[in-house]
Amino acid sequence: MSSYLRVLRHRNFRYLFLSQAASVVGDRLVVVALALFITARTRSPTDLSLVLGAATVPLVMLLLFGGVWADRLPRQRIMLVTDVLRAALHGTLATLILTGEVRLWELIAIEALFGAAEAFFQPAYTGLLPQTVPVEQVQDARALTGAISNVAFLVGPAVATALVLTAGAGFAFACDAATFVVSAALLLQVRVPQVRTATEAGSSVLADLREGWQEVRSRSWLWVTVAVFAGALLCVFSQWYALAPSVTRGVYGHASVFGLFEGLAGAGAVIGSIAAIRWRPAHPLRVGILLVLTWPAQNALLALGAPIPAVGATALMTGFGFSLFGVWWETALARHIPPQLLSRVSAWDWMGSLALLPVGYFIAAPLAAAFGARGVLGVGGAIGVVLLLVALAPRATRTLSLAPRQRRSDGEVAKAAA
Repeated sequence: MSSYLRVLRHRNFRYLFLSQAASVVGDRLVVVALALFITARTRSPTDLSLVLGAATVPLVMLLLFGGVWADRLPRQRIMLVTDVLRAALHGTLATLILTGEVRLWELIAIEALFGAAEAFFQPAYTGLLPQTVPVEQVQDARALTGAISNVAFLVGPAVATALVLTAGAGFAFACDAATFVVSAALLLQVRVPQVRTATEAGSSVLADLREGWQEVRSRSWLWVTVAVFAGALLCVFSQWYALAPSVTRGVYGHASVFGLFEGLAGAGAVIGSIAAIRWRPAHPLRVGILLVLTWPAQNALLALGAPIPAVGATALMTGFGFSLFGVWWETALARHIPPQLLSRVSAWDWMGSLALLPVGYFIAAPLAAAFGARGVLGVGGAIGVVLLLVALAPRATRTLSLAPRQRRSDGEVAKAAA
């Protein structure tokens, strides 16, 4: 708690933290509310896949450009604009739902625009946070923001379900729109110095993209991990959310067991966020990837029809491991990537990791129809284990530390050692 209080003493971080604490709660509400609303309205998994894919495709396609502009313009200004846009989009959707006029194509269009705004927000946020605290407190700041996200992940589904069943899905989207308004008001209070931008050097957008890619390519720990998670999201993440609810109903007799697993994952994530304040291993990426091996194991255990306590324990450990890995990964980027390139590198990270996720959503149902949902989950889990072990292949991944003085590429480190 003293670490949390210490990092909150920094005025700019305090306002940034409060702004994101508001919006992340709303985001967790609408993820569940959207699924419940579409399922109740159309009873079509295909419709839900279309809406989820519509939000993900523009996010993936525009992330790189979001990273370029986040390194060109004041990052808090970009975040402010995207907050206003997302408030307007979900405010409009809330109105359409409450008046009973919403149609599927309108849901798809609104969520596609929402995903496009998210593509500009995420790289700006990743680049801005390290500007609000001293470098030695970046991990504390990441851990605190992660803790709030994970608490929202834990309680959001329950609150969303209660809202949808009582007031209706429209009120859940209205709440989300309100949180973006609050977030924008708090972001207006953030004042940080502007880092040197690509615009001042007169470079083109393509040149900026190439510069960010060169930074990624020069670090094997970075590009290999991103490539591995692209495959893991395709084989593990998308198949879990598309198929696990129906599998749990078939294996355990009720789909609510899936909610239990998700709740346990959220609880593990909260515990991981607390542990991240003090746990600072010498080689965090190595430890983090080993912890995350429980993630594909969860899919495999469910596919095998393992007892609920076994799958639940794996879900708890998956949330715990992902929470720690996320804090250590974001801290590593902040410590090792030059500030003027951080948003572009973050954009390559997000885009690369999410590149295959829409494909996973779209192929889940056809694969399940051809080979059985449990078979797809099991094979995907096995592939996920192999992929995560591949992430440990580069020596740089296994030996990377979070020492702030290390800002060199793998090649520079090798030259220095020689």
